Amino acid sequence: WRSCCSISRRSLKMEAVGNLAGGVAHDFNNLLTAINGYSELLLNRLGEESPLWKDVDQIRQAGDRAASLTRQLLAFSRRQVLQPILLDLNQVVADMGKLLRRLIGENFELLAVPGKELWTVKADPGQIEQVIVNLVVNARDAMPGGGKIALETANVFLDENFSLNHPYASCGPHVLLAVSDTGVGMSEETKAHLFEPFFTTKEKGKGTGLGLSTVYGIVKQSQGYINVYSETGKGATVKVYLPRVDGEAETLEAVSPDTRQGSETVLVAEDESSVRGIIERVLTGNGYRVLPAGGGKEGLGISRGHSGPIALLVTDVVMRGMGGRELATRLEAERPGISVLYISGYTENAISHHGVLEAGLSFLQKPFTSRALLQKVREVLDKTRNH
Repeated sequence: WRSCCSISRRSLKMEAVGNLAGGVAHDFNNLLTAINGYSELLLNRLGEESPLWKDVDQIRQAGDRAASLTRQLLAFSRRQVLQPILLDLNQVVADMGKLLRRLIGENFELLAVPGKELWTVKADPGQIEQVIVNLVVNARDAMPGGGKIALETANVFLDENFSLNHPYASCGPHVLLAVSDTGVGMSEETKAHLFEPFFTTKEKGKGTGLGLSTVYGIVKQSQGYINVYSETGKGATVKVYLPRVDGEAETLEAVSPDTRQGSETVLVAEDESSVRGIIERVLTGNGYRVLPAGGGKEGLGISRGHSGPIALLVTDVVMRGMGGRELATRLEAERPGISVLYISGYTENAISHHGVLEAGLSFLQKPFTSRALLQKVREVLDKTRNH
């Protein structure tokens, strides 16, 4: 009984921190979109020979680090928008082999133990890669003198006994992803706080304490379960369980970014003027004609007053008055064939269900780089044209 109460209190505490973190990250993502975007524009105009280039580049790098922190906060608070596909975890692990070996260095042995005839899971591939990277880096840091890290996958069935002993774990078939190390291990006290944001056993300046809380958020939002087995001096094993789904895993193929110039007309609806401004600057600088609107109602009015074609609506999800989903619905009725790209700083039920993007919708997470914006705009326009 005491154990259940302790778990419940810890869960409520983490939920409260998550609510706060999600709200802060939302506001920061709008600021960072502008900071990073205008920094990019300045760097492109100045050139590396300018005496100001290094100063502006420091601003951009600081913005990138802040964006990384907000992404981790959103992952922990489960307020990111996931874009899941059917995955083979063996393929994900195999594809990451070279990256992981570069991350851990030469003093560590990385061993992959793939399960046979592994079942399929449904998850966001980028987020699962983040889970693996964070767990492997954490394992590396637990072995300052070097050691062995094992990545294992397997098909498992979680029964009622497991669920009784592990609150919040669901019964049924799952795919296991386990990361083990031969490091210093953890005490019961450390394990009790392991997934709390900003909790770390590392020296000051050596870690943010967000790595494992990020993993926790991603696994939870993917309807999975995570558990840690460890004893002081005997290493640790982190086990991630993701529910099995039916269907063939999709092939993960690297896609070359397409940021070529465009000529189409784009309606941009965004009530944050700084964000709207950077989107307009980037798109017009690459050949697009932009119709800027400070909100949904204004966007609808601009569309009705524009006699020519509008190929794409780029809209924030949450805006004062008329939101992005309502604006898109109205424009799709008035302008059949118009493409829509949603942008947002965090998940919203307007375009997602429990943080999972509705099928067929295109989405770009704030803060984004100029290159990511151009690539996504081109992708959405070309997808519509090809259909």
